[in-house]
Amino acid sequence: MNNHVWFDAIGWAGAAALLVAYAMISSKKLEGNSTTYQFLNILGSLLLAANTIFYRAYPSSFVNLIWMAIAVFSIATRRRVSSDFD
Repeated sequence: MNNHVWFDAIGWAGAAALLVAYAMISSKKLEGNSTTYQFLNILGSLLLAANTIFYRAYPSSFVNLIWMAIAVFSIATRRRVSSDFD
């Protein structure tokens, strides 16, 4: 299987993860600050970034890497705040 097929599959999996995250928030199945939601954002953004870097779509890569960084920051901030109260 050539690289294009792999990176297409990676991109579709990333898109699916982000869409699931958005659907779960919209249907109130998850909270915006939940770890599950943030991990879906990290996974989806990472996979889409890999796809867009492969295809040299750098503006999209940039957006996805920033989206992922925001999710990582959110998890780290929540963990730091919750450990302050323990």
